[in-house]
Amino acid sequence: MNVSSPTSVPDDDAYWQRPDPAAEPLGRPEPVPPARPADYQGPPRADPPPADWRPPTIAHPPSPRQLPPQNFEALDDAEGSARTVTYGIGLVAGAIALIIVCLLCARLIF
Repeated sequence: MNVSSPTSVPDDDAYWQRPDPAAEPLGRPEPVPPARPADYQGPPRADPPPADWRPPTIAHPPSPRQLPPQNFEALDDAEGSARTVTYGIGLVAGAIALIIVCLLCARLIF
């Protein structure tokens, strides 16, 4: 049996046709039908676990602690201060970036 493509002049579709069933076998044994598997009986039964298999548990855990009360006025003041610092740092960084851009543009022009 030739498993590579033919190098001679192609004979239309002869290369791709099925082999002749009357041709002699290629030396392979006839396929053996698979043996019938035994009927499946299901998974094996499991023994029940012992009565004391669970770890010990605490019946009544302690109640959660009370959180301290929140001072909303102090929180608002802290947020305002943080906003002021953030805007201040942003303005300083923007001013420095503007100065650097102006210096670079001046150097390119002059």
